[in-house]
Amino acid sequence: MRPIRGVPLVAALLLAAVVGGPTPAAAGAGADGHCARQGHVRVPGAALQQSACLPDLTTTGLAGTPYTDPADQAGLTARDTPVPSGVPGVPGVQVDGYFPDSSHFNTTHGWAHDAQFVIRLPDRWNGGLVVTGAPGTRKQYATDKAISDRVLAQGYAYAATDKGNNGVDFYRDGVRPGDAVAEWNTRTTQLTRAARRVVAQRYGHAPRRTYVTGISNGGYLTRWQLENHPELYDGGVDWEGALWTADGPSLLTSLPTAVARTYGAARDEDLYAVGFARGSEFLWPYHEKAYWGVTQKIYRAEFDPGYDPACPGPSAGTTAEQILAPCPSDAHYDYASRPAAVHRAVARVALTGRIGRPLITLHGDLDTLLPQSADSDVYARMVDARGRGTLHRYYTVAGGTHVDGLYDTYPDRLRPILPCYRSAFDALVAWVEHGTPPPADRTLGRPADGDVVGSCTLDDALRSGS
Repeated sequence: MRPIRGVPLVAALLLAAVVGGPTPAAAGAGADGHCARQGHVRVPGAALQQSACLPDLTTTGLAGTPYTDPADQAGLTARDTPVPSGVPGVPGVQVDGYFPDSSHFNTTHGWAHDAQFVIRLPDRWNGGLVVTGAPGTRKQYATDKAISDRVLAQGYAYAATDKGNNGVDFYRDGVRPGDAVAEWNTRTTQLTRAARRVVAQRYGHAPRRTYVTGISNGGYLTRWQLENHPELYDGGVDWEGALWTADGPSLLTSLPTAVARTYGAARDEDLYAVGFARGSEFLWPYHEKAYWGVTQKIYRAEFDPGYDPACPGPSAGTTAEQILAPCPSDAHYDYASRPAAVHRAVARVALTGRIGRPLITLHGDLDTLLPQSADSDVYARMVDARGRGTLHRYYTVAGGTHVDGLYDTYPDRLRPILPCYRSAFDALVAWVEHGTPPPADRTLGRPADGDVVGSCTLDDALRSGS
């Protein structure tokens, strides 16, 4: 996440060119069973799909091909994150395509069409399916390294959606305030239903277990799906999911104070008051340049376009400088005093805590985009208030922040969350499939072996000096 030639990596992501469209391949699709039944795979409801039989579905095997996009994954994982590698890899079928949609932000494969998805079907299947939605304003390949690689290596089928709109101008999609974010939920449900049928076509029966998971906005989708469509899933893992509640807290109640700091209108104490953690101050200058301003203006434009119609206007910008620049008016934004219509727009996508399947939440105590005390701490209380606490486990990752890529800049102060996420996923599977409950809620300290990039156990409670 360090600046590249003076441009923050987040800007590079926003402006990165995408790879060309995939060309169906038939390598290895012989009588030996590799990619058997590929011709039977039809994604229900898709407007377009292209399938390919590939020797390795992981990022190691897909490097340099149009079947993944490293640029859209950049910054989400630490540089030395272990990934599955070696022969024979994870051979199988990949299906790329899109559902009917009226917006055109996603130019991946040259399609200029949203509601794009990827479905991966390994030859050696374990009977399960993992579904996710893209974090932030990224697209369907964003979590290939963080999530897809490992679950494919474990034998799961995998499906990911671009959420139906993406990029910094996503707020232009829809007719009413809140429509764009509401579509994220609809598209995740749509893909889950379609992927379950695709799995049945490929393997001869529906998945025995279906898990939903995600990072940031993908974590929000995980929470929402388990609240609203528990019949589709067996459980989920939420990695720092965004919290939306009709009356706050949310991004719109914490980020205006952060933007105010840019203009000298907020003190450190003001940031602490809205949830930013003491000890996270070293991360503030970077977030001030790369995250706070752009995030506040585009989400405020989504739910409250009448507040300042001129900023960001019809686009958040075309250059990195324009995109990352905050709206000066957002330094004075007060969500609590905004009209009831704004609160109703947020209420359309709000979370309730009423989960219907087991959920594990992870959150870093140094998250400087979604402060833990104004997000997952609140969501855990919401789950308890709904009487669903027995279905929830909540782990704080000491030294974790919103994106693992920042560990490479501050290895002495931060730790990646991904190893703890992988342990949490395994714990969820044991909980669902074997009735083994995960450890009680706790703060996770550094692993005993000191390998924070590759190791984390949920039993490792914070110790003095961890």
